[in-house]
Amino acid sequence: MKVLITAGPTREPIDPVRFLTNRSSGRMGYALAEAFARREEQVLLISGPTQLDIPDHVDFIPVETAQEMYDAVAHYLPQMDAAIFCAAVADYTPVSVASQKIKKSADTLTLELKKTPDILGSARQVMGFRGYLVGFAAETENLEENARIKLERKGCDMIIANDVSQAGIGFDSAENEVLLVESAENTALPRDTKEHLAHHLADIISDRWLLKVKARELL
Repeated sequence: MKVLITAGPTREPIDPVRFLTNRSSGRMGYALAEAFARREEQVLLISGPTQLDIPDHVDFIPVETAQEMYDAVAHYLPQMDAAIFCAAVADYTPVSVASQKIKKSADTLTLELKKTPDILGSARQVMGFRGYLVGFAAETENLEENARIKLERKGCDMIIANDVSQAGIGFDSAENEVLLVESAENTALPRDTKEHLAHHLADIISDRWLLKVKARELL
C-alpha cells in the first residue's frame, strides 16, 4: 500500500521574522509514518516544521506554509492508495507579507487574513482521489457531532477525532485519546502513547483499505 501522511503545523509569514502557527508538535503524524513503514508499506510524509527525526524508510517532503502543503499533496496524492491528513494546517494566512520587519510603533496592529486552501476538502472533488481517505479533527466541544459533519462534508472514509481541551492529550503531549468516526460506526481508542496508538491505527486503516479495495472489485 502506498500511503501519504501529512504532519506538523504550518507557518504563515507576517514579515521576515514573524509567522502565524499553532501548537502541533507533529508527533502523531510522524508516529503514523513510522508505524506504516514498519509494516513495510510505502510511506510519503509531507510535514511542516517540527523538531522530530524523520522515521526510517520514509520518503520525506518538508513544507512550511499551507499553500506549499496543498501543492505537495496535490502533486503526489493521485499516486496513493491511502491518505492520512494529520497536519494542523492554518485556516488563515495574512493577505500581505511585509518585506521588512514590522516595527513596534502603534498601540495596536491589525492583520488582514484570508482563507488558506482546504487540503482535505479538495482531495476528492479537486484532486480526484479515490483511495482510502482519513482526516483528523482536533475539537474542543461536541467531538462526535463535529467529526461526523467533517466526515460527510470532506468525503472521508474515517475521521480521527480528539478533544484537545482535555489536559495531557493531543497538542504538546506524548499521549492521545481518539474517537474513530466512520459512516456506520464509531470506535473509541483509550488514552495511550501516540506511538502505540499509531500502530493500532495503522492496523485498522490497512484493514479498512483492503475492504474498500475488495468492495470495489465486486462492482
